[in-house]
Amino acid sequence: MTVTVFTKPHCPQCDATKRQFTKLGVPFETVDLTQNPSTLEQLQAAGFQQAPVVITPDNSWTGYRPDLIREVAQQVAADNRAAATVSA
Repeated sequence: MTVTVFTKPHCPQCDATKRQFTKLGVPFETVDLTQNPSTLEQLQAAGFQQAPVVITPDNSWTGYRPDLIREVAQQVAADNRAAATVSA
């Protein structure tokens, strides 16, 4: 599962989101929106108005959302269990 966290510097909600994903063992990619202005424009055009913007294969949201982060962590854990069963 690919999880991307679009962030900006000095953003407490961005830092909390990344910390929670790390704590729960969810791999994620980080994109600094100050270094990617065209990506920022695309996200704003899509209606996102605050950082972080989190995009997963099944969902997207803005801000620090521990409830949604837990859902992603549960899905990653289920995917890992399924992969382990298949390879065993």
